[in-house]
Amino acid sequence: MIEFVIGSSLAAAAGLNAWIPLFLLGLAARLLPAVALLAGWTWLSSDLALWVIGILLVLEIVADKIPALDSLNDIVHSVVRPAAGGIAFGAGASARTVAVDDPGTFFSTHTWIPIAAGILIALAVHVVKATGRVAANTATAGMAAPALSTAEDVASFVLAATAIVVPIVAGALLLGLILAVVALVRRRARRRRAASAGD
Repeated sequence: MIEFVIGSSLAAAAGLNAWIPLFLLGLAARLLPAVALLAGWTWLSSDLALWVIGILLVLEIVADKIPALDSLNDIVHSVVRPAAGGIAFGAGASARTVAVDDPGTFFSTHTWIPIAAGILIALAVHVVKATGRVAANTATAGMAAPALSTAEDVASFVLAATAIVVPIVAGALLLGLILAVVALVRRRARRRRAASAGD
């Protein structure tokens, strides 16, 4: 169960920013003795992977804060974020972490299941993020992009870091994120119905 919470939280974080959870997971495996990736995922903590992911992380952070470029960035990342979510879920759910001393064998023997789950979770989060960003950019002429992007980066970092170190907190944060999105969607639907009734 805790492995599922770790993987889901990392995948959701990848839906907000593709590279933050992968970078944190690789760095944690490199620097924290309590974190160890399963053999098939150890490449995430290699020098080359950390450098490449780090550079891509900086590029995404910058591009996502520039109005108009952020929408193009979201289009490109419609493939990248789900792929990163699959990797993050697969690597995170099968890893030994601060909270998980002996990960279960289910995710390590059925590797396609966590990858598929991670892809779906990251894709769902990405779709909500990208849709919300288009609406915010339209309403504010792109002026909201830097603030929204910064909030998404912070949320991705907190979700990924807590998934690795204190997954119970990450699970609570993920549940809170889901409830906030549901409330936002319902409020939007009510506004649309009210606007339609007023016409």
